[in-house]
Amino acid sequence: MTPFAFVDGALDRADHLRDDPAALAEAWPQAGIIALDASGCALLDAGGALRQFSGVELPAGPGEHIFLGLRDGRAWFAADAAHVPAARTDSLDLRRAAAAWPAWQATLFAQARALQHWHQRYRYCPACGGTLQFVRAGWLARCAGCASEHYPRTDQAIIAAITDGTRLLLGRQANWPARRWSVVAGFVEPGETLEQTIAREVMEETGVRVHTQTARYLASQPWPFPGALMLGFIAHAEPDAPHASEELEDARWFSAAEVRAGLARDWREADGDGEAEGIVLSSPISIARYVIQMWLDEHQSARNGQ
Repeated sequence: MTPFAFVDGALDRADHLRDDPAALAEAWPQAGIIALDASGCALLDAGGALRQFSGVELPAGPGEHIFLGLRDGRAWFAADAAHVPAARTDSLDLRRAAAAWPAWQATLFAQARALQHWHQRYRYCPACGGTLQFVRAGWLARCAGCASEHYPRTDQAIIAAITDGTRLLLGRQANWPARRWSVVAGFVEPGETLEQTIAREVMEETGVRVHTQTARYLASQPWPFPGALMLGFIAHAEPDAPHASEELEDARWFSAAEVRAGLARDWREADGDGEAEGIVLSSPISIARYVIQMWLDEHQSARNGQ
């Protein structure tokens, strides 16, 4: 299984069904439905698990609900919590769900939340100001005025394990718990390659010079907070002295021993005693922890001569 959230158990998007309302209506009675409230939290059942509604509980049919795709032949939709017959109002946010639920449910939730956020934010046409109407089972917004079409937005961002050959570069934001550290991340700008983004973001945030030709892709993760795709890399840099910046309260080089100890600690320790010793690294739901672990594994293999 993928060692971070929102990847395993992804649905078959079944794009061909988005333009087939008859097929969606036929699948509706046996469909699974995840319901999100206005804040993006998923409704829970009496046992605190994901409340999985079925189409028969919403006899009006798929209507304007978002078609997410198929899982083992069963259609899944995302619905507004205001439109489902929920006896309970308990709900859970996506970060906590990702740490507790089965992987496929967290991935389903992430997809539903990303689409919900797009629907909430894109109400009017950016070209003419006309009202947008969602079609293709929720995957296309068409302007009622100028007929221009708009698709769900995904913002690409890099997240990189930067090394000087023996140490790992980590930073921390001012609003994080006192012991929490992570790798550098940032959004891709227009006209930029991913390698250029890594070099620019690391320089802006830490003052460290990255060798762009060494950047090596590792993996990617959908990050629906609210709608990014995180692209994980390892890259080498000069052993420059890092400095704080507008985005980072502090940035430092850490030895392999310090990183290993940080990974061994429970990531929730950072929310406890800020006076305790040692760094605490990112949550297991994030690709940040994965790229850190990949750097440590490769560093150890190099030391062992493998």
